[in-house]
Amino acid sequence: MNQLERFLNGGANMLIQVFSTVLLVGAVFFYISPSVAVLAMLPIPFILAGAFFYQFRLEPLYAGVREQASAISSRLSNNLSGIATIKSYVAEDREAEAIRAESLAYTRANAKAIKVSAAFIPIIRMAILGGFLATLVVGGKMALAGTLGVGSFSVLVFLTQRLLWPLTGLAETVDLYQRAMASAARVLDLLETPASLARAGAPLPRGRVRGELRLEGVTFAYPGREPALRDVTLTIPAGTTAAFVGATGSGKSTLTKLLLRFYDPSSGRVLLDGRDVRELDPRDLRRAIGYVAQDAFLFHGSARENIAYGDPSKGPEAVAEAARAAEADSFLRNLPEGYDTLIGERGQKLSGGQRQRLSIARAVLKDPPVLVLDEATSAVDNETEAAIQRSLERIVVGRTTIMVAHRLSTIVKADRIFVLENGAVAESGTHPELVARGGAYAALWRVQTGG
Repeated sequence: MNQLERFLNGGANMLIQVFSTVLLVGAVFFYISPSVAVLAMLPIPFILAGAFFYQFRLEPLYAGVREQASAISSRLSNNLSGIATIKSYVAEDREAEAIRAESLAYTRANAKAIKVSAAFIPIIRMAILGGFLATLVVGGKMALAGTLGVGSFSVLVFLTQRLLWPLTGLAETVDLYQRAMASAARVLDLLETPASLARAGAPLPRGRVRGELRLEGVTFAYPGREPALRDVTLTIPAGTTAAFVGATGSGKSTLTKLLLRFYDPSSGRVLLDGRDVRELDPRDLRRAIGYVAQDAFLFHGSARENIAYGDPSKGPEAVAEAARAAEADSFLRNLPEGYDTLIGERGQKLSGGQRQRLSIARAVLKDPPVLVLDEATSAVDNETEAAIQRSLERIVVGRTTIMVAHRLSTIVKADRIFVLENGAVAESGTHPELVARGGAYAALWRVQTGG
């Protein structure tokens, strides 16, 4: 965008000036002496042809420059975000060398473009010199012969400079233009990327959502990978708590993303209150669902602002109530500025458990009819987990709750537990039923309890 701004600020203005100058000064030339005007303007077609030729040559070069600029920016951003990991693995020298290599590649790409661009200016000046000499020689002879007045000849000499010299800026303008077009192409490619999911759909008033969820023969695969879910069929009655357990990669988190319609199933249907979620307005659907991800994402700002992100219309008391429900109130009050303490980018000034509790508070404030907790207590200690569990027992009342968990102690009171293996439902039931059955769930329970 900066490259486009540079062209619009300077380059576009230069093009208007050149066009106006050639048009107006050319008219005066032809009025005074058509023969001298033709000679003076003879270089212009060659200059324009050269401009188009160099534009054609510069286009792929500047596209490469923008690609390299993107690569080095991406590398720098990743390194700054992962500085703790880099230091812990003593990889500073390795990453510095990678930055140096990316920087060198950017320098080389820029140098190629500059070499082509730099050759254009001398060529334009040689063409201008030719037109200027032609005006001097031919106009001078005509003045000596008496066919052209000396005053008119003086005007033509002066106007030749006004006519041709602005064209020297054409090289810089072409350079700015090509840089801007290469940059604009990247922006437009992003804007024109088709959305994989339809944005429109039937309205879904949140007050009318009961929360019954049903999956009918759902199969889903990420591009180029084996199916994460295979022909899953299950029903979660409205107002109940369902838990999903299983080994890593069994499809638990994928299932929650289908509920939120971050993806559409490859086959089958996901229904909310009997309506296919693909037929609903995605924004209304997501307003009806509170989502707490395993990797809690917090925004730079105060703790209060992050909790209120769930519903900015709620006041301070509602924010505090949500924090108490998520067992976050006590630690927030002990921060230097309480709820108004800045927590840093991605909440880096907080511990993992504190970030997770803020994320839960944010979902609680939203007060959705459907609550999805994807490993929502994975980063808290046992004491805090027990406290959050007590709070969740109050929070889940009257709403449909989906819990994804590795720690089975968090879901023993769920109304129904689904065990996923290789993307399919291996067994389901309540905690006592599954333990008594002696299957996959019972094996996981024995491992975690040491039984």
